Amino acid sequence: MEFIAQIFDFTIHINQHLTTLVENYGMLVYGIIALIIFCEVGLVVAPFLPGDSMLFAIGALCATGAMDLSIVLTLFPVAAILGDNFNRLMGVWFGHKAFSGKDGRFFNKKNLDKARGFYEKYGPKAVTLCRFMPFLRTFVPFVAGMAEMPWRVFFPYSVMGGIGWVFVCSFAGYFFGNIPFVKDHFELVILTIITVSITPIVLEYFRARRIAKVPGGK
Repeated sequence: MEFIAQIFDFTIHINQHLTTLVENYGMLVYGIIALIIFCEVGLVVAPFLPGDSMLFAIGALCATGAMDLSIVLTLFPVAAILGDNFNRLMGVWFGHKAFSGKDGRFFNKKNLDKARGFYEKYGPKAVTLCRFMPFLRTFVPFVAGMAEMPWRVFFPYSVMGGIGWVFVCSFAGYFFGNIPFVKDHFELVILTIITVSITPIVLEYFRARRIAKVPGGK
């Protein structure tokens, strides 16, 4: 619980923490942030790490000159793309292990066929758009690997999503992060960003539950 509280505090007061990191570590901070981005996107066990809010705060710091926007827009998309593709590879490896034996409750041929059907139909859209949704951007590439989504199909949309995510969130912070109201209520802004990011996931969850309760619902 203490670890979760620390992560929450880091996320909500991320502008203060980033400022301290820049002051203490200088150029090394870019490597630290790139590693956080890689882990949040690339490790299926780390969806709790900050993403959108961190990039927004970084954009605001770039506008003040505390961080270099050109480095941010060059290094961080690379970290996001590498994490995405590493996550897919882990999904491929895990999928081969999980589905090679007897059928279980979750890892069975029926569920595998459903996942394959989903990624054949919606894979490119999911890989691109999930970047802007916490948790989903960690799990979608992993499941894409399990469903054996071809790398030649996955990769270009991974690149598009990684670049788009970093650019949109960073430029949002760059242009709006230092507006007086935003600066004075930065914690509220970060909470709003988090809420807006997870709203589609919550709505889809309740929609799926509602449909599941309807006989023959699709």
